[in-house]
Amino acid sequence: MSEKPSVLFVCVHNAGRSQMAAAWLTHLAGDRVEVRSAGSAPADTVNPAVVEAMREVGIDIAAQTPKILTVEAVQASDVCITMGCGDACPVFPGKRYLDWKLEDPAGQGVDAVRPIRDEIKSRIEGLIAEIAPEETK
Repeated sequence: MSEKPSVLFVCVHNAGRSQMAAAWLTHLAGDRVEVRSAGSAPADTVNPAVVEAMREVGIDIAAQTPKILTVEAVQASDVCITMGCGDACPVFPGKRYLDWKLEDPAGQGVDAVRPIRDEIKSRIEGLIAEIAPEETK
C-alpha cells in the first residue's frame, strides 16, 4: 500500500451505497485516505433518499455525480470494495478486494436508507482503523 492508502467503492449505479461509503470515508478519515467511487452502470443522479439520509448526519453529497468504473480507477486504488456489482469490477494482482453485502437503497425511501447508511458507517470505521489509523502522539 502506498504512503496514503486509496480506496475505490464500486456498486452498479454509483448512486447509493458507494456514494455513502465514499462520503463516510472522506468525512471520517479526512486527508489520510484517497477516496474514489464508481459504478458499472452509473445512474444519472445520486439517489435523493441517500442524499437526504446523509444530510441528516451532516454530510452533504447533493453535488456528487455517479461515475463510470474504469480500469484506471481500479489500478490506482489499493483497496477495491464492491457492493453488489458482481463480476463487473476488473481484478488486478496485488490489489485487495472486499465485497460488502449491503441492501440496495434503490427505489427505497429515507427510512429504509438509514440502516444501510449506519451499517456502512460502521464498516468504514473498521476499515479506517485497519488502513489509516490516527497517529497517536
